[in-house]
Amino acid sequence: MAFAAYNEGDKNTNANFIRPGDSPNEVPISRTHPNGTYWSKSEAKSWVPFLFMGTCLLYCARVTLPICVSAMAEQYEWDKKQSGVVLGSFFWGYCLTQILGGYISDRLGGAKILMLSTCAWGLVVILTPAVIHQTSAPIVLLTASRFLMGLLQGVFYPSLTSLFSIKVRESDRAFTSSSVCTGSQVGTLLLGAVGSVLLHRYGWESVFYFSGLPSLLWGVCMWKYLLKGQDQIISLDSLGNGMVNSKNSKVPWKKLFQSTAVWAVIVAHICQAGTFFSLLSWMPTFFHDSFPDSKGWVFNVVPWAVAIPFSLFGGLLTDHLIKLGFDTAKVRKIMTVFAMGFSSIFTKLLSYSGNYYQAVIFLSASLGLQTFNHSGVSVNVQDLAPSCAGSLFGIMNTGGALCGVAFVYLAGHLMETSGSWPSVFNFISIVNTCGLSFFLYFGQATRIDI
Repeated sequence: MAFAAYNEGDKNTNANFIRPGDSPNEVPISRTHPNGTYWSKSEAKSWVPFLFMGTCLLYCARVTLPICVSAMAEQYEWDKKQSGVVLGSFFWGYCLTQILGGYISDRLGGAKILMLSTCAWGLVVILTPAVIHQTSAPIVLLTASRFLMGLLQGVFYPSLTSLFSIKVRESDRAFTSSSVCTGSQVGTLLLGAVGSVLLHRYGWESVFYFSGLPSLLWGVCMWKYLLKGQDQIISLDSLGNGMVNSKNSKVPWKKLFQSTAVWAVIVAHICQAGTFFSLLSWMPTFFHDSFPDSKGWVFNVVPWAVAIPFSLFGGLLTDHLIKLGFDTAKVRKIMTVFAMGFSSIFTKLLSYSGNYYQAVIFLSASLGLQTFNHSGVSVNVQDLAPSCAGSLFGIMNTGGALCGVAFVYLAGHLMETSGSWPSVFNFISIVNTCGLSFFLYFGQATRIDI
């Protein structure tokens, strides 16, 4: 597991950072964030791989029910509609806590929120089998459990964004973010492989234990070894005092929403997240309709595996360019061109794929290029407003999730009316092009929250 490079002495002191062409006599740029200290090299060696594991466990827990739902539906005699209600309940909880989670993380620290939420959702996953077996209405309690897990996981990425905006310097944010976020692909692949074996041999309950127990252990280890077990339990009193007395408690919402750069990052993220959600939701149906004899594990595994090196490369390239002295805003825009522009070309090419393996290649290229978003729009919010990056990212992610549902419905409507997949892929490409154009014209990387 790789991580960004940090200077050991940065924790308690300011160090000079001279870009190519700078004079040694010029005023040095501070290596210490106004709201705290950046991670030192030794701290980064602990935090970055650990957060990668957290993201991996996040997705292990998230895909547990989709893997088990068929077996549970057969056992409890649920129809497709009932199964859909259970699966969809996660989304509604997920949308509700994005903004609140980011806001609290900006006030009290993203690390605390990550630890508490992970322990909570790990406990929910572990207890789910016992609760289901003890009730006469398993679908009701499972729906409530899934909704609660959505509430708890909704704070994860806003909290992560808030933490990175304070602890990771600008020239290291892209690779740090990309490294940690590859856990989403690894977690999906891991539980897809191991979960299928456990489901077949030991029943669906074992899959819940496999994903829930490590999540709970991760939270405990974070509290004991990274947060040192001191003053990390948030009481209602400390929560209220932190919200009221924090020097950053007042988010400059008016100033933020008057900035075209903020709207550029919001619009671009909503377009990218919405089309990504739509593409992933309809891909199994596309392969089933277009290539009925295809092997499902190939298009469910290969694109995710390809996305991992793409994401890491995008982060490395971005940070390297910034360290060479290239303008941060221009580098963020270049990465977004790959994430939303070139990826849309491969999405559109799916319409012209002549065989199954060609379609898998196009899908893999599209999803791989979309991971460059970790080095573009997703970290640009940290450039613009590090003091309230969690809150702002919560707004972006809520909008992206809601648009994702709308786009999935609209894509289905296009399929019903036109009867062709090119209409869906054209729609995805057009939305991405609009979001990209808006970001290229209005996007910036200058801090505006002060």
